Amino acid sequence: MIVRLVGGPLGGRELSTTPRAWAGDWLTAGDADWGPYVPVHRDPVTGVVLAEIRAIASRLR
Repeated sequence: MIVRLVGGPLGGRELSTTPRAWAGDWLTAGDADWGPYVPVHRDPVTGVVLAEIRAIASRLR
């Protein structure tokens, strides 16, 4: 599967992951249950997944 990242610090990069099809869940690294990018679209013809930066608000103390 190919993932194209949109926005954020990794925007414009393309990742190649496992050959399995995207199941429509979060993109994660290892066993993490979160990710900074959220998959938003999978092209049915090419299988390429677009992932956008997840809006993250910083905490002010």
